[in-house]
This record gives sequence, structure tokens and C-alpha cells, in this order.
Amino acid sequence: MIKHTILFVAIVTLLGACVQNNTTEDKNLPILGNREVVNGDTVYHKVPDFSFINQDSQVINNATFKDKAYLVDFFFTTCPSICPKVKQQMLRIYDKFDGEARLGLMSHTIDTKHDSVPVLKRYADDLGIPSGKWHFVTGDKDKIFDIADEYFIAAIEDANAPGGFDHSGRIILVDKNRHIRAFGEGTDPESIDKFMVQIQQLLDEM
Repeated sequence: MIKHTILFVAIVTLLGACVQNNTTEDKNLPILGNREVVNGDTVYHKVPDFSFINQDSQVINNATFKDKAYLVDFFFTTCPSICPKVKQQMLRIYDKFDGEARLGLMSHTIDTKHDSVPVLKRYADDLGIPSGKWHFVTGDKDKIFDIADEYFIAAIEDANAPGGFDHSGRIILVDKNRHIRAFGEGTDPESIDKFMVQIQQLLDEM
């Protein structure tokens, strides 16, 4: 838990410090993460290419979310701690934006050894999630942990943590240009209330 706490504080500091400066007239959400100036242009942090497999054995990659915003979280099906709370909040978001074609959802398992495609399929079915909009994905363990860093998500394998993994319950909002625009704390319903307003704000911006 100490490692997780240190990492979480570092991530919060990063997100708090590295945001696009908005004027009062600019009602768009900020772009979160590191940025640099290249040849006079500001270049913002961008989620890199990825490729995973979802509960229906379909390849899910950047093209899946072309011209869409999408939400990201990290979990595992046997999680005894925060995952059930986070999934309840993801379900709230799913229900609120059901029918919104410009928004997708993607949940990455961090227990790739146990959470096979059939296991993820049963998990999605138990949540009542039909195919197509919410992707529960697995893949190479190192690639999943690497992509978690790109989303500013803390996720580590820890034998002393409940279920063997220590991870953040944060839900990340990514825009159609792969920029991170907002996040909600998946264990806090009030945070998700505000987060859903931000999701709509991003959709209105598109």
C-alpha cells in the first residue's frame, strides 16, 4: 500500500500541475498530462496505440474508438475490495449514456492469468452488458500495466494487497484525439456525479 500511496500522490500532483490553461471564456475541459512545445506548437500527452481482446474475442484497439470519446478503468473479476464499487459507478455512467454512439467504455483486467475471455464474458453477462459498447479486455500483462501508466492509473501486482493486486479506482475520460480530459473517483458517487457532467461537456464539445 505504501508504494501505491506514493504513486497515487505523484499522479495527483502531475494531473494538478500539467493541465491546459483555460480562460474564463473557454468552457472546454482541460487537457491533462505533460505537454511540451515543439516548433512553436504545444504537444499534449496522448494515449499510445494499443490492442487487446474483449469478452467477445474481438480485437479492441484505437480504431475501435475512432471519432469517439471513451472511458477507461482497471479491475479484476475476483477483486474483493474496490472493484464492485467502481463497477456500480461505471454502470451508472453506462445507463446514463446508453444510446450515445459517441461514447465507449473499456475496462482492462489486471489479472490476465485468471480473467480469460470466457471469464470476462460471464462477468459482462452478469452485469447485464450486451455486446458492442462496453469492452472488458485482456491481453499481455506487461502491455496492460504499461497502458495503465499512460492513463495515469496506479496498478501493481502486490501479494500483500487484497486479491494480489493494488490499483486505483479512477475512471478516465479520453477524447477522440486520445487526450485525457477528466477523471472521476470510481469509489465516490459524488465524484461520479460531477464526472458525468464533464462527460456531457466533452460530448458537447465534439
